[in-house]
Amino acid sequence: MINHGSLRLRLFILILTPLVLIAALLGLWRFMIAQNTAQELFDDSLLSAGLAISRDVAISGGDALSPTTRSMIRDASGGEIFYHVTGPGGIYVTGYAYPPAATNPSAQEVYKPQFFEALYRQEPVRVLKMTERVTIDNLIGDATVTVWQRMADRNAFANELSIRAGILMGVLLATLAIVVWFGVARGLRPLLDLQDAIDLRSPDDLSEIKRAVPVEVQGVVKTLNRLFGQVENSINAHQVFISEAAHQLRNPAAAVQSMAEALQDAKTDGDREKRISELVAAAKNSATVAEQLLSLERLRQPTHENQMVEIDFRSVVEEACAEMGVNILAKGIEFDVTMPETAVTVFGDRVFLIEALKNLLDNAVKHGGPKLSQISVVLRCDGKCVNLTVTDDGAGLSPDQSEAAFNRFSQLEYSEGSGLGLSIVSAVARRHGGMVEINLVERGASITLELPIVLDRSFD
Repeated sequence: MINHGSLRLRLFILILTPLVLIAALLGLWRFMIAQNTAQELFDDSLLSAGLAISRDVAISGGDALSPTTRSMIRDASGGEIFYHVTGPGGIYVTGYAYPPAATNPSAQEVYKPQFFEALYRQEPVRVLKMTERVTIDNLIGDATVTVWQRMADRNAFANELSIRAGILMGVLLATLAIVVWFGVARGLRPLLDLQDAIDLRSPDDLSEIKRAVPVEVQGVVKTLNRLFGQVENSINAHQVFISEAAHQLRNPAAAVQSMAEALQDAKTDGDREKRISELVAAAKNSATVAEQLLSLERLRQPTHENQMVEIDFRSVVEEACAEMGVNILAKGIEFDVTMPETAVTVFGDRVFLIEALKNLLDNAVKHGGPKLSQISVVLRCDGKCVNLTVTDDGAGLSPDQSEAAFNRFSQLEYSEGSGLGLSIVSAVARRHGGMVEINLVERGASITLELPIVLDRSFD
């Protein structure tokens, strides 16, 4: 449930966050609009009140305002309106005694209404001052009407407009959040159903997922199906390998057991010595098969960077030939090694490369037959590759036999070998980005291992 909630919450946040930011920007914009709207409404209200007061003063000759005007001033939208009227010569006519004055009076037309902000009883107010030519009691002159209103009243009105808009947007956002929350849950339902279906599978069920899923999830399903296929192929390969390995180890183990039992029944010392030699040979063959099987299994594992280093391939050839040469020469077989004088650098795993070379030589010895009299190893560079060719004059091997020769546990004819040698060589070649092939020769067998070399970077 935690994973379900986290994905759901992540999508919820991703969808809702930009909407909240946009709502905040709209709220700020709406507040500024409300301020401007309140400013215009209150200024219009002050102007209407000023005009009504000026009219009443002119009609009544300076007496009190009419009831209609008083009612309008008292019931003005957004708060109380104050006023002050002076007649010609600055004579006080009516209204509050001390009107607010502009802090920084601006020079403009005398008879044009002037709006400004000032302080009245320590409160900020919005003021309208208007002057016009009037006649009062046979006196002609300028009458000035000043009306003002508290800024707090108009700010409260603007805030009320903003709050109403904010409440509306908040309700819309809350509604949208609920819709998104449950909509995401409904949208993720196919993915959760897919997970539940996978959870119900047993470890032995690696078949493809054929459930219908949305387009966005099809890539995940394809990846899972590919992974299931790879895991199934790997398991099958392991099972086949274990089966074949058990079969191959059974024969050497049975031979060792048979030799040991025969040793117990030896009648003479000579017979006993012969059985001991046969037992040692069978034990060595069993150990060789086990070692080759382990090598094949190691070659199936991924390569780590620390295993692959730059190596002078000549040293690899020298070490493998020195180890195998003693046995080859002991059998009375001529053994020649030819290498270039300059270093031949390859990038690879020294242990596997030596093992591949030893298997090439071991294959020549075991499958050369009774006519085998010579084995040669030739190392040469060819462009960007190094070629190691092992040639013998034995029973022979042709290129059309490559598939059978490089398959595991396969032998072209019965011999004391296990059928793993050339398959190990092929696996080592692939691991190092190279290849191995059987050459066409008139007599005997010739196999070439080709590997990429490390070019000299000193001139790059």
